[in-house]
Amino acid sequence: MRRILTFLALVAAIGGLGACGADNVWAPDEQVEAVRYQDDGPPTLTLFTVISNRSGAGAHSGLMVSGSQRVLFDPAGTWNHPYLPERHDVHFGITDAAVDFYVDYHARVTYNVVRQDIVVSPEVAEMALRLVQENGPVAKAMCSTSVTAILRQLPGFESIPQSAFPKRPMKAFGQLPGVVETVTYDDDPDENGYILARGIARLDGVEAEIWQADAAEQ
Repeated sequence: MRRILTFLALVAAIGGLGACGADNVWAPDEQVEAVRYQDDGPPTLTLFTVISNRSGAGAHSGLMVSGSQRVLFDPAGTWNHPYLPERHDVHFGITDAAVDFYVDYHARVTYNVVRQDIVVSPEVAEMALRLVQENGPVAKAMCSTSVTAILRQLPGFESIPQSAFPKRPMKAFGQLPGVVETVTYDDDPDENGYILARGIARLDGVEAEIWQADAAEQ
C-alpha cells in the first residue's frame, strides 16, 4: 500500500465496488467552512474512473473540481472520512492528502484507478462547482450517469457522451486537448479491512490521532 501522506488515520474499507446508493447527507455550514481548501494550481477538472483488473470494465466514476475551492463529487460512492464533510455526495476539504486517500481507497488487486486532469478557465471551474453542489444525492449505479450529465453542461465538454458505463466518458475525456492521465495500481487485497490514510487533519486543525471508523460496503 502506498504511504505518502503525513498523519495517521484508519478507515475500514470492506467489500466490492457495487454496493452504493443515495444518501441524504448534509454537513453543517461551520464544518464545510472549517475545511474549505483552495489548491495553488490552475482551475482543474479531474475525472476518476475505477476499472476492473479482471474484466476491464468500468466500475465507478468520480469528479474532482478545483476552482475557488477543491471538492470531490463521488456520486453513489461509499468513500468517506469523518474530517471531510459531505453534502449530497460532494466532499469538502479535498487536500492532496484527501486525494491520495480517495485513490488508495479504490485501488486494490482487483481494481485500478485512472485519473485524468484538464486545466479549465475559472468560469468553467465555478460552473462545475455550482453544478455538483446543486445535483443532489445520486441513486445506486448512477455514478457515471450523473458525472456525464454535469460534464455535458460545461463549455468545451459537450463531446462527453451521456452514459451509465464509466469507460465511455473516460475515453472521451482522454481525447480532450491537454488532458494528463495517470493510472494507479495497488496490491491491496480485494476485501481490505483497513486503509491507511495520513495527513487529513481534524476540523479544528489539530493533528489527527489514530482512529478507526466504519465505512459502508463499497
